[in-house]
Parts: sequence; structure tokens; C-alpha cells
Amino acid sequence: MPETLVRSTDYSRQLFGVFSFLALGVFAWPLVAGSGLLEVGFALTLSLVALPVVAVVLSLAADSSLRSVNTLALVGVLAGVAALARVLSTGFGGFELVFVVVILAGRALGARQGFVVGVLAIALSSLVWGGFGPWTAYQMVALGWVGLGAGLLPTSWGRKNGTKGRAEVVLLAAYGVVASYLFGILMNLWFWPLAVGPETSISLDSGASLGENVASFVLYSLATSTLTWDTVRAITTVVTLFLVGGPALRALRRVYSRD
Repeated sequence: MPETLVRSTDYSRQLFGVFSFLALGVFAWPLVAGSGLLEVGFALTLSLVALPVVAVVLSLAADSSLRSVNTLALVGVLAGVAALARVLSTGFGGFELVFVVVILAGRALGARQGFVVGVLAIALSSLVWGGFGPWTAYQMVALGWVGLGAGLLPTSWGRKNGTKGRAEVVLLAAYGVVASYLFGILMNLWFWPLAVGPETSISLDSGASLGENVASFVLYSLATSTLTWDTVRAITTVVTLFLVGGPALRALRRVYSRD
């Protein structure tokens, strides 16, 4: 590989890592505001302005991994399938097949390609569904991270006997559970102060300690999605991965190996 290309790849990875860290900080704006470091209204405004910019930079940094027409086409197709899965399954109490497609994409194609599939899936489905709003950038980054994480899982797991072993699917299913809950926590975190307002027992309190605000957030998350939507998402992701994960991975790898 040419030295200039290696340097460009290393730079894009570093940029991706830095802006992923910044994005995580933007998701956690309520805890920053709750600590008294920033006024709540300013912190919210800053997060709504900053995260779309961060999402664009992350996508551009991840795009450097799309090194061929074949890879670009495969990512586009998977993003379209993921978007369709989201449109068809959204609204059924946490039954979201988009997670399955994004996890398989990240595992078969790689971490940054998985990130791109997740980001495009939200963007395309929001265009079709008319669901664009201040939450969209948060969903794009969070689902992108789901694909990224799948690509960062140990590559040797379940591969001793080729792609026929069930161990790899078990790994992805376990990851699907973790990703389902973490996605819900991230989406709850940025929206929590807006959802409950300032006057409830579980509201963000800029005068309270960090521990008290974290406890309030945990109660809010348990009551609104962790025990319901997120659990249904985790179950359906696991079941679907066990049903189609093995054949889907083999098919994706056959296509991707032609790159």
C-alpha cells in the first residue's frame, strides 16, 4: 500500500476516534449541565448544533474506508435494506430489524463500513418516513456506533472452522443484546430533560450532585424504554440473528471478497 495512502488512512482513523469521543460528550450534555459546568438551555442548544456537524465529520472520516466501487455499492445496498427494515418495523414496541442488518454489515464489511451503513440507514429511512427532527443526528451516530462495534469484535471468534460455526452468531447475538440496551440509553440520555421537564422527581437538577442526576436518569430510562422497548429490541435482534445470521454472513463475505 502506498505510504501516502497509509498516512491518509491513519489520519482518518485518528479523526474518527477524536470526533467519536466528542459525539459521546454531546450525548451526555445533561450530565454536563447537571454538574453546573454549563447552563441547561445553552448546553441543549450547543448539543443540537454540534452533533449534526460531528455526524458529518464522522461520516466523511468513515467514507475513506470505501475504497472501491464494489464496496461502495455493497454499503449502499445494505443501507437501503436497513432503511427498509426500519421503516417496516418501527412503531411495533421495539421490534426493529434494522439492528440486525447493521450488525451483520459491520461484522462482514468492517467497523467503519458498518458505521456508514448505520448512518445512511437512519438518513434514508427518515427521508422515506418523514421522521427528520432534532433527534435524527443522535440516531444516526448511535446506530452508526452499533455497526462500528460489530466490526470491532474479535475476528477470530467462531472462525476456526470457517464461517460454518455457530460461535460467531452467538457472539453477534450477545453483542446485539448489549448494543440494543446501550442504544436505548444513549437516546434516552440526550432526551431525558426534554421528556420529563424540570418539575418531576426524576428531572435533571442543575443543583444536584452528579450521582443524584445519574440516579434520576436511570429511573427515567428504566420506566420509559429499558424494560420495554429496549428489551423487545434485544430479543428480536437475538432471534433474527440466530435465524439468518450464519447464511447472511456467508453471502456478504462472498460478495465482499470479490473486492
